Amino acid sequence: MALGPRLDIRQSQSLVMTPQLQQAIKLLALSNLELDAFVAGELEKNPLLETGAPVDPAPDASGIDAQAGPPVLPAETGGVDQLIGQGRGEADAPLDVDHGADIFIDDGPADRVAAVGSGGMDPLPGGGGEAIDFDSFANPEQGLQEHLMDQARAALSGTDLLIATQLIGQISEAGYLEANLLETAHALGVPLAQVEAVLAVIHGFDPSGVGARSLAECLALQAKEADRYDPCMAKLLDNLDLLAKGALPQLRRICGVDEEDMADMIRELRGYDPKPGLRYSADRAPPVTPDLFVNPARGGWSIEINSATLPRLLVNRSYYVELASGPQNRASKAWLADCFASANWLVKALDQRQKTIIKVASEIVRCQEDFFNKGVAHLKPLTLRTVADAIGMHESTVSRVTSNKYLSCPRGVYELKYFFTSGVAAAGGEGAVSAEAVKSHIKALIAAEAPEAILSDDTLVDMLRAKGMDIARRTVAKYRESLGIGSSVQRRRQKALRGKAA
Repeated sequence: MALGPRLDIRQSQSLVMTPQLQQAIKLLALSNLELDAFVAGELEKNPLLETGAPVDPAPDASGIDAQAGPPVLPAETGGVDQLIGQGRGEADAPLDVDHGADIFIDDGPADRVAAVGSGGMDPLPGGGGEAIDFDSFANPEQGLQEHLMDQARAALSGTDLLIATQLIGQISEAGYLEANLLETAHALGVPLAQVEAVLAVIHGFDPSGVGARSLAECLALQAKEADRYDPCMAKLLDNLDLLAKGALPQLRRICGVDEEDMADMIRELRGYDPKPGLRYSADRAPPVTPDLFVNPARGGWSIEINSATLPRLLVNRSYYVELASGPQNRASKAWLADCFASANWLVKALDQRQKTIIKVASEIVRCQEDFFNKGVAHLKPLTLRTVADAIGMHESTVSRVTSNKYLSCPRGVYELKYFFTSGVAAAGGEGAVSAEAVKSHIKALIAAEAPEAILSDDTLVDMLRAKGMDIARRTVAKYRESLGIGSSVQRRRQKALRGKAA
């Protein structure tokens, strides 16, 4: 059989991920703030895109639907409020004021903005015709290192200031010294006694307890400043491990005090700050900006997109017509067509994104209506597949919609993923209870326990089963640990210490 080339035509179907489809999928997973950054990049690339809201159409020439304006008042009879409302505030001049002056006596920074915009001298820093950044007038937060260095410059000089600079640079964010004094002395070529003397000066800086090398030393510095550092307190600070274990009888024997004095010393320690440097920490967790608002409405709940953080895009069609009607070659014509198609697609994709988010959020609110009405104890088990089947979408689409997005309701701000939890079988064998609801019950039961009747995990299992939750002991222990709650032994020691301190 001879071999030779042959040309065939075949038809087949295949799923192709176009660039636009990939970008639409990417838009679903972005939060409103991330979407704002994405749109900013598109605005730089595409000249046909612009931000803002559509301009209201001009009134019809026939006068239909035109709003009648207020009558124009003469300056002699019109009041100042009415004249200002008509843009004729200059007609009312009861005061003898020189409006041509640069500034008035009582002018503040906000009153001088008009002078800056009109080409006058910029009386404020950071001018140059740009809008004033009022945030720049606020005092920046001072970090721990800067705060300590300001005190060191006021108290030390020369070699001592150099040593203090080295030591302060090795103080952690919590306020503890992480430097080795002997190595620091060798590196600077100074006696160890001088380094220790400088450290003693730093120990007197604000905040109290800064520069300590251990928790015991940090608490001792604060006790000395409060004039509560006596031999009994020194022995207590030397045996903090026994205090953590709750060995109060042994501590009383070591310190040589009675029960009342021990309770007073423990109460004093609870008033100290174990991490004094954190109060000057510049790291602040950014606030969560919700993407959705859920508010009670008549007969249900209203769901709205947070439009304040959502970019508004428009296609400048007049600019497109102006460019298309001008002279252009084949390359520029193809580029303009691509920009116009890309702009139209992006506007439609953003609109479709909002509709998809609203659709998914509406189904979540419908499934978890008891949570919004009664609280977390009534949260139901919910999966991505359940929501996807209800709204006729793929499970992966629901997963992308609920990623990195937050919902604000009267009960607080929650991530959309929070409403998808596994279920715990009910004691009767019918239905299930959400794992978050079980955690809420465990937290409430432990919070209400009496110091003399600490609830063990077995007791919690029995109490939860009495409420209709069939749960194993190891599951209770896992949920308890995820909530950051200690065991019954640890809680008994903690409450015993609190009782002594109280």
